[in-house]
Amino acid sequence: MGKVFTNLTVTNRADEILAEAGVITEDQIRSITLENVLVDTGATTLCLPEEAIAKLGLKLLREVDVATAMGIGKASIYRDATLFIGDRQGTFECLALPGGRDPLLGVIPLELLGLEIDLNDRTLKPLPISPTETYLTIL
Repeated sequence: MGKVFTNLTVTNRADEILAEAGVITEDQIRSITLENVLVDTGATTLCLPEEAIAKLGLKLLREVDVATAMGIGKASIYRDATLFIGDRQGTFECLALPGGRDPLLGVIPLELLGLEIDLNDRTLKPLPISPTETYLTIL
């Protein structure tokens, strides 16, 4: 099938709120840009290496059990990571990847941001969001 990679930026949402309130300056918002992030439909959410989470200063939300190729294990979920891909953005929890593994972009952020995988071009394609056509539904 082929692999799809994307570039994305992640910021600390708590820092964004502090900057909006004037407590810190815009240049104090912690942020990282990641290139060639694997889009992984086997992953549930945004998965970041522990070093990236530390650099962003994200706060621990909870410990969870996760299914991996090696079986069930423990992982940490962190809160309030704002994810930017192209002109789409959203705030998500992220899962810490142990041992410096490469970041992964899972299906929940893809779905909520209205991005679908185009396997022919090996890219992410934005779904429509306009007054006449939108991927967002309330049924």
